[in-house]
Amino acid sequence: MKSCQLLFASIITVCASGVLAKPLKAPHEVIAQAPEQAWRVVDSNNVLKIQLPTGATYVELNPLLAPRHVNNIKLLARDKFYDGLSFYRFEEGFVAQGGDQSGKKPIKYGKRQLKAELMLQSDSPVEITTVDNNDGYAPRTGFVNGFAVGQSADGKQTWQVHCTGAVGMSRDNELDSGGTDFYITLTPQRYLDKNTTVFGRVLSGMEHIQRLKRQANGTAPFNPIESVSVLSDISKQDKQRFKVLDTSHPSFIELVASRKNRPEAWFVAKPNYADVCAIQVPVKTFTVD
Repeated sequence: MKSCQLLFASIITVCASGVLAKPLKAPHEVIAQAPEQAWRVVDSNNVLKIQLPTGATYVELNPLLAPRHVNNIKLLARDKFYDGLSFYRFEEGFVAQGGDQSGKKPIKYGKRQLKAELMLQSDSPVEITTVDNNDGYAPRTGFVNGFAVGQSADGKQTWQVHCTGAVGMSRDNELDSGGTDFYITLTPQRYLDKNTTVFGRVLSGMEHIQRLKRQANGTAPFNPIESVSVLSDISKQDKQRFKVLDTSHPSFIELVASRKNRPEAWFVAKPNYADVCAIQVPVKTFTVD
């Protein structure tokens, strides 16, 4: 078995074989030099467009870990359930919560309540790109399909974690009481992990969530939602598309290593560590004809 030691002073890896690995690149260099095959085109059928007065926020849905919730929110979006509703709650540094605050808007398609999907329980381990085997909230953290996840030691329980921009289903005290109203985390909120169903993450437009009003101002509409659409349904009107760095590709693994030990000259301390929420999955935008 080859043994390796990371020499931080020179940022090279020396292996027992005597072969010297390439020096670590800075994170921006890894991203800029990632080959085309390292990028995954996001399926527009799994992207929600939340149109706000200040602009659009795009959310990639996570059907692997929360298939029922992904299906339900797409049904609600196609029914135009969210059009004209609002982000009625904004907690600074915590979450923005939107949907039907009254709980009375009629639903044609979809369900008002769903059985919670706190995690994927599988018969065999789910392969992830591991970041940390010593996380305070999970035996293991990493990425699968572009989403930051926690995982059991045997790899048979996998859940999306609450990094900035995580999209989850709001609920009351009853575990299965959520189904329509959702929240977006403004900062990492890991203590929420495995307490709610997390079914997506913001790809683009987080600034519009951060710009929401903190409290109502007189009789003016409070953070109105103009519309929520499945991107593939409005492909003629919206040509925006997305690519994300494939989290199983060697380029992403190289990015994780670079985040753990920043090679730029400015950095003195190199902890060989990065929290899973400190590693953002790179996103590219492009348009189609």
